[in-house]
Amino acid sequence: MKHTILLVDDNAELLEVLSDELCGKYNIETASNGEEALEILFDSDIKVVVCDVMMPVMDGFEFCRIVKSNLDYIHFPVILLTAKNTLQSRITGLEIGADAYIEKPFSMEHLNAQINNLILNRNKLKNYFVESPLENFKNIDQTKSDEIFLEKLNEVIHNNIDDQFLNIEKLSKLMNTSRTSLFRKINSISHLTPNELINTTRLNKAAQLLTKTDYKIFEIAYMLGFNSQTSFGRSFNKQFGMTPTDYQKQKKK
Repeated sequence: MKHTILLVDDNAELLEVLSDELCGKYNIETASNGEEALEILFDSDIKVVVCDVMMPVMDGFEFCRIVKSNLDYIHFPVILLTAKNTLQSRITGLEIGADAYIEKPFSMEHLNAQINNLILNRNKLKNYFVESPLENFKNIDQTKSDEIFLEKLNEVIHNNIDDQFLNIEKLSKLMNTSRTSLFRKINSISHLTPNELINTTRLNKAAQLLTKTDYKIFEIAYMLGFNSQTSFGRSFNKQFGMTPTDYQKQKKK
């Protein structure tokens, strides 16, 4: 299935050229300024935004600033395109959180490589959550916006990891965002639902505790919000393909 990217530029001719060049590999959405782009982002599954800097109504810098400071949009990678080739312009783009900054004129090969790189990094994050239980997410390549969002999400989940009633409703309140927005953001980054992510985080923490501490299995179960050792053992076996006892013995060997 093709990923969808959003092209934002007030130059209709350039939008057409970029769309023609990229439509073979991606589904294309277009907008002529930052305000239109924000409306599209709110309702669409966009993988990467390619945005010009110089535009009327809302320019690329302001658009990027809003995206990277608003939890409803922060997970969208943004590539800024600009004819300004000054060092200060580049610094401004990076300071407001742009994930890549490309100066005009540019080659389509360069733009394609940047888009592909951002999508690949997002896929690495998805694979991390499913396949790397003992890895810290900071060791995975990611965009700055993903890093900010994940740091806050990671902190909130771990601060409440012993709450057996922690779910998407509680998590959205703690993250100060709507249930729908949180579901979409977490699924976009991790390919999991929020409740699946909570459970996966608990099990990843359990794997660490089983390997690096001398806690009893029932103690770990209650420390991580499981209502019984039996439910913990079932969930752990489903995640790692073995019981907590067998996992602990294997790792300590």
